[in-house]
Amino acid sequence: MIEVKNLTKAYNTRKAVNDISFSVKRGEILGFLGPNGAGKSTTMKILSGFIPPTSGTAIVNGFDVVKDELNVKASIGYLPETPPVYTQMEVEDYLLFAARLHRVAKPKVKAAVAEAMEKTGIMDVRHRIIGNLSKGYRQRVGLAQAIVHKPPVLILDEPTVGLDPRQIIEIRHLIKSLGGEQTVILSTHILPEVQATCHRVVVIDHGRVVAEDTLDGIAARMQSSSRITLALRHDPAPVLSQIRGLAGVAGATHRIDTNGEHELSVESMKGHDVRPQVAEICVRLGLLGLHQEKLSLEDAFVRLITSDETTLELKQ
Repeated sequence: MIEVKNLTKAYNTRKAVNDISFSVKRGEILGFLGPNGAGKSTTMKILSGFIPPTSGTAIVNGFDVVKDELNVKASIGYLPETPPVYTQMEVEDYLLFAARLHRVAKPKVKAAVAEAMEKTGIMDVRHRIIGNLSKGYRQRVGLAQAIVHKPPVLILDEPTVGLDPRQIIEIRHLIKSLGGEQTVILSTHILPEVQATCHRVVVIDHGRVVAEDTLDGIAARMQSSSRITLALRHDPAPVLSQIRGLAGVAGATHRIDTNGEHELSVESMKGHDVRPQVAEICVRLGLLGLHQEKLSLEDAFVRLITSDETTLELKQ
């Protein structure tokens, strides 16, 4: 549905987007994740046909964003960070206007607008002036104009910025419901946004794609080591040296928790699962429990955007 190859956008000597490639399947919700200034909005504007790339290609719904700009625009619904609404118009009148701009067939315009308002939860404000609405409602109106013509591709740029927690949850539910029917790219710097709505994620930093995978896949690939924690009835001091000598073990430490139980933490090297060997040794110490700690998604994201070496490793 969307295929991006070697896309670059340069402003004089600065490259806002630098040779990026990724793809999005039909019906997929893709998170386009990165810190502020990473090149997310520039990429969304290129995919929407608002600005041309300096080099590279982008195909949206079978159309080239440069050669078939009008067909690309007809294929997408676009919600930029600031909703493109006319603040002096009433909500319903504006959406009727937007539907006609999107060339919705005249007999279907009213039904299309009613469906978009219903989906975005703005039926109760349809006769109000947009300029008098809260930011949350204006954001919903912007989303309604993006879906009113039922485009095959939906591009959302920071759709929940400035919303309150309840509004954020509602918009996330709406975005998730659109998956399958439409191909969605959700551009954001908010990790929980991607966790809550997306099937897969592309991480961008300084104009370059540094990872493309599921969130769990990225966390697993970033995991340079893992730690297992064992709760024991007896002191593991007699077997510490044996555990530290196991292949793949980077270290082992012991402490007594607040319940008086012995807690043994074992750090393993990347690619080594030492749980069976450690458990076998510890079972005679009264093994009460064992769990493996994983790198959090937040830590994985931070590592991705702060380590050049990691970027190179993930792209190989």
